Amino acid sequence: MQGTNFEVEEDYPLQKETGIIINIGYEIYKQLGAGFLEIVYKDAFEYEFQLRGIFYEREKEYVVKYKDIILKHKFNADFVVFGSVILEVKAKLGGIAREDLAQAINYLKVSGCKVAVLVNFAKEKLEVKRVIY
Repeated sequence: MQGTNFEVEEDYPLQKETGIIINIGYEIYKQLGAGFLEIVYKDAFEYEFQLRGIFYEREKEYVVKYKDIILKHKFNADFVVFGSVILEVKAKLGGIAREDLAQAINYLKVSGCKVAVLVNFAKEKLEVKRVIY
């Protein structure tokens, strides 16, 4: 709509980095569309990160501290990108669910990262959520 001003929240952590990750997600969606398993989209992200020289860690393992011990079960984030953003890749027909957001918050807690990006490739258009902790 011409003449309509929309206020956009532009002051959040790692805006540039999350924007790059989200744009890569759109590029992947443009090329592959919906319907593949998560692993295919993860492989595409890895290819794009390598192509662009972006630092990432795939299936980054995190331990969970409880009181004065480390619990035996660990978390594996799909990716940690730029050393500071958790990327979780989904291919769920129902969309990004509350449990996916809760999972991202848990990853943020144990990793010390401040921002997570969740992308879901299973719908008619790419679904994206930023989680700030």
